Formats: sequence, structure tokens, C-alpha cells
Amino acid sequence: MSAETMDKVDLRALIIATADTIVAHAEELTALDQAIGDGDHGLNMKRGFEAVRTEADAFAAKPLPEALKAIGTKLVMTVGGASGPLFGTLFMALGKEISAEPDRANLAAAFGKAIEAVAARGKSQAGQKTMLDVLQPVHEALLQGKTAAEITDVAGRAADATVPMKALRGRASFLGDRSIGHMDPGARSVALLMRAVAETIEGH
Repeated sequence: MSAETMDKVDLRALIIATADTIVAHAEELTALDQAIGDGDHGLNMKRGFEAVRTEADAFAAKPLPEALKAIGTKLVMTVGGASGPLFGTLFMALGKEISAEPDRANLAAAFGKAIEAVAARGKSQAGQKTMLDVLQPVHEALLQGKTAAEITDVAGRAADATVPMKALRGRASFLGDRSIGHMDPGARSVALLMRAVAETIEGH
């Protein structure tokens, strides 16, 4: 996919790519969460995205807004823990706002609304060592017209930037200063998803 809108083949490829990426990094995500959380983030995300991958054909047959909402619902039902509602909300809110054939402006606007929904659900904001610390810079990169590869870099650097942060929300916040020095697993998950999307769109 380049300038064209997403067709069903592209959507299925995106679903498979994102699911495979999360599954492949499940152990890494679990290790990150063991340092500052419950230690179940990787396993929970793997379970959810495996469930999404199983139904990739059915999701890809839907119009993009309905597909995203269905994926979000599936994630809420299967991921569990704190991450299920947050990642599910991201996809459901994106599906609610995006058009069936989005251009960059619509995508950026929909992504912004989805971030607001995640912030409201998690009662959090950027700067508190959460997935929002990657979502927000990615949104800014979209608004600035950056390429998929540049957005991937932004997401990766933003995840790295959570390492020196002190967690102010979520399970990690109970650790206080001891949360400093560890990457937020939710932020890492978002960065991984963004890379998978970007590489699929670029046709790598």
C-alpha cells in the first residue's frame, strides 16, 4: 500500500503482521512487565493477538471502521488485565472515528480521538510512563506528515524515553522511584505495533 486506500488484502496483512509481532515479542514484554508490573503483559497480549489472528479473514472482510471496532472488542475480551481495556479502547475508538477509506488527515484525526479515549479510560496522560508516551509522539508525527519509517523511529525512541521516567499510573506506580530505569511494557507494545504497521504499509 502506498497512496492507495486499504483494501481487504492490505487489512488482512496488517492484522497478521501486528499479531505476529506481538506474539514474537511476548517473552520480551513479559520480562519488561516482571520488572515493574504483574509480569503478565506479554502473555496477555499474546493471547489477545493470537485470538485476533485466528479471525483475521473475518475481520478483513469488514469495512475498516467495523474491522477495527471488532478487533478492539476481541482484545477487550481476550487480553484481560489492565491492558485489555486500554488496547481494546484504542482500536474501538479508532474504528469509531476513521472513515472506510481514510486519507492522512482523517487517520491523524481519528488517531487523536483514540488517544483521548485511552487517556480517559486509563485516567492518565503523557509523561506518566504509559502507552500514551508512545501514542502521543506518534500522533504528532502523523500530523507533521512524517513517513512510515520516520514514525517507526519516533515510536521506538518514545518507548526508550520511558526508561528514565517514574511511573505515575498503573501497577508500576506502586514502585515509585524503583520504576525508574525500566521501559514501560505498554509503551513497548505500542512501538512494536507501529513498526509492524509501518513495515506492512511500506511493503518491506
